Amino acid sequence: MNYTSSIESILFVASRPLTVSQIAKALEVPPGEIEGALGEIEQKYTGSCGIHLLRVEDSVQLSTNPENTSMVEKFVASDVLGDLTKAQLETLTVIGYRGPVTRPEIEEIRGVNCAVILRTLLIRDLVEEHESHESVLPTYTLSVSALRHLGVNRVEELPQYAEIHAHPYFSENSEESRV
Repeated sequence: MNYTSSIESILFVASRPLTVSQIAKALEVPPGEIEGALGEIEQKYTGSCGIHLLRVEDSVQLSTNPENTSMVEKFVASDVLGDLTKAQLETLTVIGYRGPVTRPEIEEIRGVNCAVILRTLLIRDLVEEHESHESVLPTYTLSVSALRHLGVNRVEELPQYAEIHAHPYFSENSEESRV
C-alpha cells in the first residue's frame, strides 16, 4: 500500500517535525513502510517547488523552499504587524475557550484552514504549542502574554468561560476530530 498521500497530510497538519516512528504510529504500520513514501515525497518536492521535505536524522517536516525565504519572511512580517484580524481573533477565542486544542479541532470549529493564523499567533506570542501525549499533533493554549493582554490570570476568568467551554458543540467536535 502507498502511504504517500497520508504522510503528506499528516506532515501538513503537524506544523512541527515528526519522527518516522510517530508517523508509523499514526498510520498503524511498521516504520519501515514509511521510508519509501518519504522518498517519493522528497522527490516530488524538489527544485522550484514551493514546498520541500526537510530531514534531520529520524525527523521530517514540510517546509517552504529555501529560495523563497526573503519573500516568506516579508509576508510573515507584514502579517504579524498591526491589529489582529477577525480570523486571528476567532482562532484565539477558540483556543481560549476550548484549549488545549489541536489544529484540526480548531479548523473543524472555524470551518477553514488555520495553519498561517496559528503560525502568526505563535510568532506574536499569543498562543503556545504543546506536545500531546494522546496525539501526534500538538495542542494549543493561550500564552501568558495573551492572558496579560486580556487582563485575566487564567483562561477560566474569561467571560462566560464555564458555559462556553462546556458547550456541546465544542465537546462533539473535539471527539470527532481527535487524531
